[in-house]
Amino acid sequence: MKTVAIETLGCKLSFAESSTYAREFEAAGYGIVPCSEPADIYVVNTCSVTAHADKKGRNFIARLHRRAPEARIIVTGCQAQLKAAQLAALDGVWAVVGSQYKADLVKIATASAPDRRVFVEPIASSHNYFPAHSTTGRTRAFLKVQDGCDYHCTYCTVPLARGDSRNPSIASVVEQARDIAAAGFKEVVITGVNTGDFGKSTGESFFDLLKALCEVEGIERYRISSIEPNLLTDEIVDWIAGGTKILPHFHIPLQSGCDRILAAMHRRYNTDFFRRKIEYVRSRIDNVFFGIDVIVGFPGESDADFETTRRFLEEIRPAFIHIFPYSRRADTPAAQMSGQVAENVKAARVQALEALCDRLHAEFYAANRGRREQVLFESTEKNGKMFGYSRNYIRVERDYDPALVGQIVEVEL
Repeated sequence: MKTVAIETLGCKLSFAESSTYAREFEAAGYGIVPCSEPADIYVVNTCSVTAHADKKGRNFIARLHRRAPEARIIVTGCQAQLKAAQLAALDGVWAVVGSQYKADLVKIATASAPDRRVFVEPIASSHNYFPAHSTTGRTRAFLKVQDGCDYHCTYCTVPLARGDSRNPSIASVVEQARDIAAAGFKEVVITGVNTGDFGKSTGESFFDLLKALCEVEGIERYRISSIEPNLLTDEIVDWIAGGTKILPHFHIPLQSGCDRILAAMHRRYNTDFFRRKIEYVRSRIDNVFFGIDVIVGFPGESDADFETTRRFLEEIRPAFIHIFPYSRRADTPAAQMSGQVAENVKAARVQALEALCDRLHAEFYAANRGRREQVLFESTEKNGKMFGYSRNYIRVERDYDPALVGQIVEVEL
């Protein structure tokens, strides 16, 4: 049997797509092996959110080729769409597959000889939708419900790599959720590029999607992977607070706690809106875990602007901060802005927020100590221990017990 190995260097959305490729390869008669093992075909699903992500992808491809010079390497993902020519020039790359050819990836990878090496075209507004969900692992699945983004923040290449916001129908997403339930998963992470924007293509709404998914038998828990603050409506929050399968865990991008920088980023809210959103969710739902994205070193961000952001984070007290140094990306408005911040200044700001994150994260855990919570335990065993996550995303460790793998257990934190 010929074999294929798939490596995902991107986000949860990319992981869902990689898992779908794996199922399609299996249907074509290929065995799936880890990337650490020899394979006839390697698929590298790249990320391009930062310059570091671009470099990581290129370096990974180079290592694969040195280790397996006869293997075919297929490159897909956001970097493939944005940097096709550079990737096609790398040794060992058989084909570069862009966004509009995802449905043909297996056919391209297994062809006796492709008619060309670069399958990338500019993304049009009518760009097609590639449905995807993961079925690897034993406890949690990722379900793609939306792709693309219409927001065009000044620092971001995602609309260039993924196209306009679009989605399948609620009925088709529910059908995928039923497949996930049939595979034995109890928890699903709902993912997309701009997840809460679901409905643009079909005239439906994200709220209606959530209600439909909660009717799927077998799935006991849903997490919303990321949602813009303006799309997490009070109506949705009130409904979740009334008792649903949606967990009290929200990943919300802030990007800056300074209104001047938010305006320069073309974000669709200010800090007052964001603060009130966090306060409202907490007033309706107890013990909520908030994960918040922040970019430091955006062009023009002064020391005073950064301090404003730091103070704002102290005020709203998220459970975790995902911190990114601004990365200058070609073909974005921010790349041409004056006031580009020095790398050493960015690094110092990242370090300062990491220290804040460590403290806030520890305080969130401490505030939950002694509570009883439901934990879904994972299959991984390390040093005789196993771990799982509570409803509000607290990592819990206990002695390994194979009978608890994939089970939801009530514990005292």
